[in-house]
Amino acid sequence: MNSTAEKPATEASRANFETLEDRGPEMTDGDVNLDVILDVPVTLSMEVGRARIPIRNLLQLNQGSVVELERGAGEPLDVYANGTLIAHGEVVVVNEKFGIRLTDVVSLSERINKLR
Repeated sequence: MNSTAEKPATEASRANFETLEDRGPEMTDGDVNLDVILDVPVTLSMEVGRARIPIRNLLQLNQGSVVELERGAGEPLDVYANGTLIAHGEVVVVNEKFGIRLTDVVSLSERINKLR
């Protein structure tokens, strides 16, 4: 067998991290600069309800079929941002278009707990 000698590890280059003094006057210790993410697009979706049906029934659906949802009439809709529940609301009509009036916003701590 041919063995090769291991080369000594080279010193890793040091990362250049910003210090608190480098942040500039616009940011203080408690501030967070959100400007970098303000233009990131987010998909909002509203869920009226859900239903679980067998494939046999799914294949029998046609125009005029009615699918019963698990949610009752008058219950608030769920509002999702990129698939994460953020609020509940009710349907409104504004200038002949549907909209949603938020009635309850999920707290940040609840959203974080659901991620775990």
